[in-house]
Amino acid sequence: MEEDFYGAAYKGSKQYSQKDIRTANATGFGAAADDYAERGIDLNEQLIMNKPATFFFRMKGEAMKGAGIYPDDVLIVDRSLKTTNGKIIVASVDGELVVRRFQQTIKGVVLHPDNRQYAPIEIGEFSSYQPWGVVTCVIHLMDPALITFRNNSNHKNLRASQ
Repeated sequence: MEEDFYGAAYKGSKQYSQKDIRTANATGFGAAADDYAERGIDLNEQLIMNKPATFFFRMKGEAMKGAGIYPDDVLIVDRSLKTTNGKIIVASVDGELVVRRFQQTIKGVVLHPDNRQYAPIEIGEFSSYQPWGVVTCVIHLMDPALITFRNNSNHKNLRASQ
């Protein structure tokens, strides 16, 4: 039987696959040995399907609140995915980037918000419209301390002085 040797130095995550990652036990506490697991989760590896075509955006506004996308959330957007009905996309409309749910109809393209306080954007004949990419993931901060840390304009200086 062959044994794996885990050294003290981290050698990257490309040698592991998703099945090698320990999963959270949502019903209780994990095993005591889980605290000593050497490998962390590489979010780039887990959340990005096509690295050259993937971009990060910060959400502005509340137009997609009903879809669980809030102001200051980070959106992971893949430009290589096809824009199809029902997908949340980033699009350029008359020179402005918007995040909306895509709907193609016989009459044309409509970009729907997931918030009743906003009106759908109907792409007219004279509108400048370009689909930019499909939203694949949303990163939503939950811990108030982390939100404060991110919003603190001096957090880079604090880290450098420690």
